Amino acid sequence: MYHVVVATRNPAKILAVSEACKSLFPDQPLSIEGIDVASGVSAQPLTNDETWQGANNRLLSAKERTPDAALWISIEAGIDNNHAFAWIIAENRVQRSESRSASFMLPTSILQALKQGAELGPLMSTLTGIDNIKHKGGAIGAITSGILTRSAVYQQALILAISPLIHPVYTEAAP
Repeated sequence: MYHVVVATRNPAKILAVSEACKSLFPDQPLSIEGIDVASGVSAQPLTNDETWQGANNRLLSAKERTPDAALWISIEAGIDNNHAFAWIIAENRVQRSESRSASFMLPTSILQALKQGAELGPLMSTLTGIDNIKHKGGAIGAITSGILTRSAVYQQALILAISPLIHPVYTEAAP
């Protein structure tokens, strides 16, 4: 059983990891485990660096708590200027890889609320009437009218972060 630890219990993020791993390891029995770990940064990271740091902190904590896993993954969503995105960090017992998700612009009114201390998930729940939106389609789902979801956007970045850990071009010497 290939044990994957995800540094969150957020169902949208765990779904993204599960779908990405099913695509990358189609013949491998998988065990996907979400665990609660602290990001060590603001509840709503407002810079690229703070968002990356949150993902890194989560990954390190997950590895410390579950040292026998085969793969550790962290996903930290944040804001950079006026764009929402996420950092993905994946690590196996040999190497580490990172990827950033696609991003999308936020309206000025939401950015102003974020700068006043609001968090995007609860703010979007209030604006859309969708309870606990960050555990569902996310702001991405609301803004795209369900065409894209948080899980779908994260899935691409997850595949891009995990692929270097398993593709021979990253482990073999260049000619």
